[in-house]
Amino acid sequence: MEPAKNKRAKLLPANAYLKLLPNETYQPIVPDGDPRAEVSRWSVLMGLCMVLLWSAACIYMALKAGNGIEASIPIAVMAIFFGKMRRTRSTILENVMVQSIGQAAGVVAAGAAFVVPALYINELEPSWWQIFLACAIGGCLGVALIIPLRKYFVRDLHGELPFPEATAINEILVSGEKSGKGAGRILLMSIGLGALYDFLAETVHAWNASLTSKTLLGDLGAKLSALRLDFNVTGIAALFGLGYIIGLKYAAIIAAGSVFACLVLVPLIFHFGSQADTFHYLGQTYDIAKMSSAQIFSEFVKPIGIGAIAVSGLIGMVRMGKIIAGSVSLGFKSLKSGKDASATEERTQRDMDPKLVLLVQFASALLMAGLFFIVAATSEAGYGAGQSALFAIVGALVGFLLSFLFTPVAAQAIATVGTNPVSGMTLITLVIAAAVMATVGLSGKPGMFIALVIGTAVCTALSTSGALITDFKIGYWIGSTPKNQEKWKFVGIILASLAIAFIIPLMDSAYHFLVADPATGKMISNTDVLPAPQANMLAAIVSGVMSSAEQPLLLYALGGVVAILLWMAGVPMLAFALGMYLPISINLAVLAGAFVAWIVAKTGKTDEIKAARAEQGHLIASGLMAGAALIGIFSAISRLPECGALIRYLSVGVDFSFDLKSAVPKLVDTASAYYAGTAGQVVSLVAFILLGVGCYFLARLGAKWELDDAKAEEAAQTSETALDKPANE
Repeated sequence: MEPAKNKRAKLLPANAYLKLLPNETYQPIVPDGDPRAEVSRWSVLMGLCMVLLWSAACIYMALKAGNGIEASIPIAVMAIFFGKMRRTRSTILENVMVQSIGQAAGVVAAGAAFVVPALYINELEPSWWQIFLACAIGGCLGVALIIPLRKYFVRDLHGELPFPEATAINEILVSGEKSGKGAGRILLMSIGLGALYDFLAETVHAWNASLTSKTLLGDLGAKLSALRLDFNVTGIAALFGLGYIIGLKYAAIIAAGSVFACLVLVPLIFHFGSQADTFHYLGQTYDIAKMSSAQIFSEFVKPIGIGAIAVSGLIGMVRMGKIIAGSVSLGFKSLKSGKDASATEERTQRDMDPKLVLLVQFASALLMAGLFFIVAATSEAGYGAGQSALFAIVGALVGFLLSFLFTPVAAQAIATVGTNPVSGMTLITLVIAAAVMATVGLSGKPGMFIALVIGTAVCTALSTSGALITDFKIGYWIGSTPKNQEKWKFVGIILASLAIAFIIPLMDSAYHFLVADPATGKMISNTDVLPAPQANMLAAIVSGVMSSAEQPLLLYALGGVVAILLWMAGVPMLAFALGMYLPISINLAVLAGAFVAWIVAKTGKTDEIKAARAEQGHLIASGLMAGAALIGIFSAISRLPECGALIRYLSVGVDFSFDLKSAVPKLVDTASAYYAGTAGQVVSLVAFILLGVGCYFLARLGAKWELDDAKAEEAAQTSETALDKPANE
């Protein structure tokens, strides 16, 4: 969303984004002595509601599509929208507080989705409280580690770091003081559209959202499938919205990775592999001539994608070498906290008591050690109290030290380029953690569990620190109290961790991260429903270090070579690598959403109208994904036998029933002839096209409201100027 430059200048000081001259100071919009409300019942409750809503949306999208979403902008828009509906309109400081608390949802979801599914993939079955503690400890540690560096990044380097994400959110909050309610209405309408569409597609099964070339193209599709040239599209609003927000460039690169994997590598492997009777690799025998496209992709192409993702993350770390080298030493600044200056400092520069911050850091490390002790002591390996204590202390030290070193790296990366190199840093964390734990004698499932929990905590800490430095900068520009942002961020982190500790096990119970391959009976990652590409990568790495299981190292290396070639060619590596790993059905749906967004941005009679329609993209996309996520979680709950399998009474295209032969109640599904055949997919294709048409009309309506608001504001200001003239003269 482009900043509203004309509105910004009316509230923000002229030096808001500029480097200060000697002896020049920055005065925020709300100065130190301004008594307007900041922490109120409304701002806290609204912020916590945003945490619950967007925790669900962010974790669902990360698990379902393999890509996270940024919740800060829609939260800011909703804060402004609902704030204007109050009898006493919310202040800009209250809106900042809502955004700051609510943003905890996205950062915790990012850390959890990156690593926690790896526990399920390695068949470790974490308890909800273990997920909660891993996320909460990491998030609180990230907050506590970045607080001592706030003044350096935010105040001392004012105007020297661009803060791209913070600038975009700041523009929305500032312009929201003058703008109308159109943005909020568009966001809510988009939530409704996404919820309705995916309710009909995923819960009611009114049409078959899984579009396949084999069915839609008839005889041609069957001939292509015989050559293992299969392409599919999962036509749901969640993926469409993700593409709408990613944009055509990156969606096309991700789709290109899928095309390379599914329409080049898979057919090539089939063509040459089917020439031999059998193929032996890593102790297994394959008859490639009888393998489907999905099986070839799962066995041989996905590991190449995992290798490409891993090397892409490492190359990203190397490319940020200057940032990393310049920021690691900043972590040691936090050791020089000094005394609490809250009594003498201005409100807008007041942090939490340094002693309390150090206490939170110590408590986080202690809780981490306690979690590791319980895991080791209760494992099947039968470790004694002394060994368990050793593993706990070493694990906690590794987790704390890596968080301590990488936290300023994440903050500076976000402040400088708007991108957090969390993938590379988490990969390094897992390798170090697994190697250290193996060195002190911990291996097998307990070793994998502790290494992955360390990764979860560090990943969440890095995600949190990068987001919090954004919050601090927004508050600095506007005039919030840092101490309030810090205290309530802890509350948001804990609530988000609770929500995610409920949702991840729910998604596993309803859909399963691991499923049995129908052909071989082997347990494989459920890529079609819960892809979790980063978690699969980390699961493979930790399993390789902590167990004697053979790993497809040659395929990983081939993926690494692909990443290096992409880097040399100037192609975004991680986007292409994700495309190689994720099913083509996901990435083509994402590409469709991006294509519609591109078309919408090109419509309109004037450049002003085109720009206004393009600016609706973030709201429409966020709304589609949030609505779809809420319905997706409802659909997951409705599948649980423990909840009575409510989906049995809602679904019309698929018949759900209990398997009475199973000792444990198990839900089985049978698709109707309409749903499984061509008719169900044709209806789905038409509905998917209509979804794009609906987004066009939403963008058109939102642009009209935005331009009308701008004209009304301009007229009001002209009128005020005219009234002021006689007095001035």
